Amino acid sequence: MNVYLYDAVRTPRGKARADGGLAGLTPQELVRQQGAALAERCGDIATKPDALLLGCVTQSGAQGGHIAMLAKLHASLPDTVAAHSINNYCASGLSAIGQAVAKVASGDATHILAGGVESMSGAPFLGDRAGFYTNDELPPHARFVPPVLAADRLANAEGISRAELDAVALASQQKAGATENDAALQKSRIATGPLAGEECIRPQTTVESLAAAPPAFGELQQQYAGALEDMTFEPLHSIAHAPPICDGAGLALVGAEGLGPSPRARIVAFAESGGNPAASLTAGFAAMDKVLARAGLTLGDMDRIEFMEAFAVTIAKFHRDRDVDPARVNVSGGHLAKGHPMGASGAILTSTLLDALDACVGRYGLVVLTGAMGVGAAMVVERQ
Repeated sequence: MNVYLYDAVRTPRGKARADGGLAGLTPQELVRQQGAALAERCGDIATKPDALLLGCVTQSGAQGGHIAMLAKLHASLPDTVAAHSINNYCASGLSAIGQAVAKVASGDATHILAGGVESMSGAPFLGDRAGFYTNDELPPHARFVPPVLAADRLANAEGISRAELDAVALASQQKAGATENDAALQKSRIATGPLAGEECIRPQTTVESLAAAPPAFGELQQQYAGALEDMTFEPLHSIAHAPPICDGAGLALVGAEGLGPSPRARIVAFAESGGNPAASLTAGFAAMDKVLARAGLTLGDMDRIEFMEAFAVTIAKFHRDRDVDPARVNVSGGHLAKGHPMGASGAILTSTLLDALDACVGRYGLVVLTGAMGVGAAMVVERQ
């Protein structure tokens, strides 16, 4: 059975601080406003889904108590709507969409709202204080390592230089700044609360400012020495090479054929992959290879690619190792410029991909998410 993306919308990303553009809105309100936008764009079908699936990483505090259920109630969706809160780290939002695709393909549902939300101003990173984060009784390879420390380790292991990290960080900022007011590339970005545009972009970034930025995360090696088995390596990533923490949400309407509105894309294939926790941040590559194989396509067939910039090392590795046209990748900038609202990122990048495909009148698009501890997800779509 064919499964379609009827539409996908997203918030701008707001700085995760008390005066951030989205900080005054609850996570459920961020989701409600995206649902309202889908209803306006797709009609009443978006108000009566079979289920609401939401990715969210820090499910405590403002995001605790089953955030998908809370969002359902806040949006006054019908009582019959099933609700699922999903934590798959940075891939959560795309995992939610993938689960929606599977449910529709199996006949378990006809249409589903799926996406993600993360209000990092209200529920900060590691704010759930999970025992896993500090459990030193696990074998070293299974212990939690912060993503930014994993990024430094990966850059050293792969021989990726600071100059390469600088280059991809600058490109992300330049593309984001150049397209911030491009109506075609931002047509599914929904002004939310007081925020109409991206808040984290740093247009003043230059080659010189990047080169001068000191590595920022070297001290973590001491803190996580047990998990690293006393391995040491050169700190490379600065704050400028890390995606800003931020607030945001994204939501897609996933459904079977013939629901009424014209779909924007057909789901060609979806895949997830685990990976070696010690390599971290590389499972997205495995998921990408898997989804392309399932689709019977190559990177060369993709007209547009949204590859999550999970620290500068991942996108630098992608461009170094894969035969891909840079002009087709992250055309409106990526996470290094715009920020990473963890559980929402997969849905936000899906929405961004649809806009990019429409803008170039392309056929195939690819979205790739990669996260800490060996988490990866990817999806290929065909524009309709």
